Amino acid sequence: MKRLSVLMFLAIAVTLSWSQTSPQVTNTQPKLWLGTAWYPEQWPEQRWDIDLQMMQQAGINFVRVAEFAWSTMEPQEGKFNFDWLEHAITAAQKHNIYVVLGTPTAAPPAWLTQKYPDTLRVDEEGQRAIHGTRQQFSFTSPRYREFCRRIATEMAKRFGHNPNVIGWQIDNEYAEDSHDDYTRKQFQLWLKAKYRTLDSLNSHWATAYWSQTYDNWDEIPIPVAGHNPSLLLEWKRFVSDTYKSYQHDQVAAIRAVADPRHFITHNFMGWFNGFSQYVVSEELTFPSWDDYIGEGHLDPAKNAFLHDFTRGLKRTPFWVMETQPGSVNWAPINNSLDKGEVREMAWEAVGHGAEAVSYWQWRSALGGQEQIHGTLVAPDGLPVPLFDEVRQLGSEFATAADALSGTQPVSKVAVIHDYDSRWAIQFQRHNKDFDTLQHYRSWYRPLQRAGVNIDVISPSAPLTSYKLVVAPELNVLPDALAQKLADYVKQGGHLVLGPRSGQKDEFNALLPARQPGKILINLLGGQVEQYYALLDPAPVSGEAGSGEAKIWAERLQIVTPGADTILQYGKSNGWLDGQPVLISRQVGSGRISYLGAWVDDATMDILVRSALDVSNVSAPFGALPDGIEVCEREGAGKHTWIVLNHAKENREIVLPRAMKNVLHGGESTQKLQLAAHDVAVLSEP
Repeated sequence: MKRLSVLMFLAIAVTLSWSQTSPQVTNTQPKLWLGTAWYPEQWPEQRWDIDLQMMQQAGINFVRVAEFAWSTMEPQEGKFNFDWLEHAITAAQKHNIYVVLGTPTAAPPAWLTQKYPDTLRVDEEGQRAIHGTRQQFSFTSPRYREFCRRIATEMAKRFGHNPNVIGWQIDNEYAEDSHDDYTRKQFQLWLKAKYRTLDSLNSHWATAYWSQTYDNWDEIPIPVAGHNPSLLLEWKRFVSDTYKSYQHDQVAAIRAVADPRHFITHNFMGWFNGFSQYVVSEELTFPSWDDYIGEGHLDPAKNAFLHDFTRGLKRTPFWVMETQPGSVNWAPINNSLDKGEVREMAWEAVGHGAEAVSYWQWRSALGGQEQIHGTLVAPDGLPVPLFDEVRQLGSEFATAADALSGTQPVSKVAVIHDYDSRWAIQFQRHNKDFDTLQHYRSWYRPLQRAGVNIDVISPSAPLTSYKLVVAPELNVLPDALAQKLADYVKQGGHLVLGPRSGQKDEFNALLPARQPGKILINLLGGQVEQYYALLDPAPVSGEAGSGEAKIWAERLQIVTPGADTILQYGKSNGWLDGQPVLISRQVGSGRISYLGAWVDDATMDILVRSALDVSNVSAPFGALPDGIEVCEREGAGKHTWIVLNHAKENREIVLPRAMKNVLHGGESTQKLQLAAHDVAVLSEP
């Protein structure tokens, strides 16, 4: 206790050195949120006020709490203890810090898992999970779901109208499915509801292959490793629907009791492959995601793509509910981000539509699996060096909030992302190096470098507002979607299809026509004659200059007059030599193009800039220096730009006209000087 008192004294002294007076409680919600994950249940209550004072001085205006605190809130079955959480919320309110409550269902208490082992998930090898990790529950278990509904209901009864609670996070980072007998039965019932008859299922799945024909619904397995492509795809769809149902139980419990103004979200994991985030996010107010780099440093194109992907889940602003304060503990090498890089990451998130950025976590836990993960406060309760960078960010968020309030990214360019197609390719890569995230990045990066806003959308999203729509790998292409894309072109849009497009139907069966399917072949005036997984690069050349195809190449053929060859292969494997790799056709005022290869970055840069020119899409700042990213947000009668220097050297940017430099007192400027990792926020009416 003596040591704790000394540390508390030091923390108080440091806190008071920042400011001799505490800001007054205002009860006015911020327009831009900066937060952290706080675990008051892990620390003595006499410490809480010190932590909250430090947060307030850093500009942190919300905390996420309780998402792992089930054993503290319900220490025994049916006996609830929320007094400590009430005290924590009240303490936060005194410091103008709002609260997001997490339902604690990702980490059930030991009394639950030991008394009711049927609630534990079973892995692919048939092993039942043990207590002491997290995500050890079965997402189909009726008993577990009932316990989840009950804890969510009790939390909502106690805090659903607390004035300092602004919203809820359901569970935490959905991830694990279960292979137990009950889940298998639920999967079979799900299939029966969809297909109605086994004849229909057997026909769509081509089960005559390898004697897979099913005579009884009970025969259908949960797929493990390689299996029938249709079965694999339906399992992913079932998992998506099941997590949506699992989440609904808690959403409904909260909505029945809580203030309807409370938002409900979930923190997804970016490119996570286990289920469709489009499906699971349908019932949420907005999506959130956890933005971690792990080993290495910020990849601006990859991270920006994942922000736009998350915004596209519901085509709304989003929250970054967790991001790393410097380093993590789970990567092969847990290096720290460079000085300035954490601030750079946060502003890139805001540039792409984030309304909140929150750090995981506030203070190092003294025990548990994540002891040496990055934090803002060390185990001794004093700030780590990164703290000042976050404090700078808090000040900047407050300064820029008015300029950003009511604005969001508005794009004339869309990238179509489709889970069915992504899964279908991953089931049958045909080339071990065909990584879907890297393939999307190869298309997204040159669009970002061109200085235009980009929406990443599902195939069901409306297309009419876009001048250019890019579909990098639309492998699963049902007729209804093909017709939607054709209508977009006929109405004046420019559609660019990438390799592997239009090969499968909605059941993951091969289409009887060549790629990209009958409807788009007729529109394009061309088709794919054959595809090739490449051992070695194949040269390409044409109007876009010369470069190479790598990993994947398709030999195209023009079948209708009016289609033009823009790029063709050089001498390669004999089959590709001299054949088209990119063809394009004008259709009325619209255009359709098909690129049949994964081409090198330099060639893709040229192709993308040409596509933007043809589509009459121009960058608001014109050509940008290397490493510079411009994010445009608009709305409420305002235009705001966030300009980021991702380079390690200083950059100068000449603006198209004078603008207000928001972070520098609103001074008017037409020329920016940005240091490495530096940021500017510009605004004009």
